[in-house]
Amino acid sequence: MRSIINEKNLNNKKVLLRLDLNVPLEREKITDTTRIDKILPTLNFLIKEKAKIIILSHVGRPKGKVVKDLSLKPICEELQNKLRKKVKLISENIKEIKSKNFFNDYNEDIFILENIRFYSEEEQNDNKFAELLSNLGDIYVNDAFSCSHRAHASIHEIPKFLPSFSGLQLDLEVNALNKITSEITRPITCIVGGSKISTKINVIKNLIPKFDNIIIVGGMANNFIEYFGNSIGKSIKEKNYEKIVEEIISLSKKENCKIIYPEDVIVSKDLNGSPQEKELDEILSDEMILDIGSKTIDKIAKIIDNSKTILWNGPAGYFENPNFAYGSIQIAEKIIEKYKSNKIFSVAGGGDTVSLLNNLNAVNKFNFVSTAGGAFLEYLEGKNLPGITALN
Repeated sequence: MRSIINEKNLNNKKVLLRLDLNVPLEREKITDTTRIDKILPTLNFLIKEKAKIIILSHVGRPKGKVVKDLSLKPICEELQNKLRKKVKLISENIKEIKSKNFFNDYNEDIFILENIRFYSEEEQNDNKFAELLSNLGDIYVNDAFSCSHRAHASIHEIPKFLPSFSGLQLDLEVNALNKITSEITRPITCIVGGSKISTKINVIKNLIPKFDNIIIVGGMANNFIEYFGNSIGKSIKEKNYEKIVEEIISLSKKENCKIIYPEDVIVSKDLNGSPQEKELDEILSDEMILDIGSKTIDKIAKIIDNSKTILWNGPAGYFENPNFAYGSIQIAEKIIEKYKSNKIFSVAGGGDTVSLLNNLNAVNKFNFVSTAGGAFLEYLEGKNLPGITALN
């Protein structure tokens, strides 16, 4: 995989740049600019090198139809403000753009084509559509790691037609994930949460042979608590999970990886109720587990203290209610403490984890925070991502 940072002559080159600008929109207003902020270094690098930039991106799931509310217009305006440069939105049908020299018709050096998913050929991974797009540029750059698990035309097929490179953000993402899956500094710990164990089973199985500790928290921990003979009241759990738990425990013993699940918990009668700390054998039938308890927090803190590398994916409880966010906050603060003293390499990812860290204003207090969802998990599962494979 060649990085664009190492390309010597970009002056006046037309760069077809695939970004993930799929930001949340409410009434055509952006509510979170994290994904835009992360790709600014690549754009600023290309601007400095005097390249001409054609941005490809998408918002939402228009399913091959033009949806006015999913226009890239607000994103175009946000980019202009952040770059302090004119960015021209090209709204005309891509199939009707005749020449890569359309730059000659405008004064701008940065263009953004309208939502690439307005075209059904994008998600169909259509080779002819990719060729048409490739005719607009001299080289292709993928800086959309979070889309790279998709075999879509602008991700997977364009590299067949143009010299292709990775962008700066994609480099950071892959390097960070390599450090926790290949170039490991031990001891290494994974804290994994979420409501369903089935969505993370392949990640856990792939990481057990490489990691020293896997700490299971969140809703999926309820499966372990119940499996070992405790009542979980009316807490969320996954049905028919026993075989999965047995598989994890068996593999962890074989690979000498410790599996840790909560020793005590915070419960309540409902999601808006008052928190109460309980031992595992004290949970009543009308109570639900919504956070980890103080003994579990202390145990996790000690494991973090003794780790050199940490991966965190999924909060420890129902953090949307401050009554049940304490466990997640304590985990974050402990990792940040180790990061500040340069004693740990820390990677966090997943929508809820990023949301929690945004709430704490702590995104820049980890070595790397990934905004990628599916691509992040599939990489951790050991899968080949179509976008990365195409660049290779």
